[in-house]
Amino acid sequence: MGKYLPKPVDTSKVNLPAEIEELIEKVAENTHEIWAQQRIKDGWTYGERRDDVIKKHPCLVPYEELPESEKVYDRNMAKEALKCILSRGYELRLK
Repeated sequence: MGKYLPKPVDTSKVNLPAEIEELIEKVAENTHEIWAQQRIKDGWTYGERRDDVIKKHPCLVPYEELPESEKVYDRNMAKEALKCILSRGYELRLK
């Protein structure tokens, strides 16, 4: 197997409208919820330090309780997902 070279969609020219900040935050929160749900399903529980052997993780807390650095990570994932959608020609519309 060769060296893996990630090739994400180039979203560098996609600008997100300022009015979707609330959407970005909701998608970021949902991203965390999905991640946490899967971890819990896989037998992980909260622990002050991550331990892969006994399946403990400090981020198994509600989104509001995450350290800001983790929220930034989730927001970046949300932004990139939305930018990817826009780069493919789709539009975001408020109902």
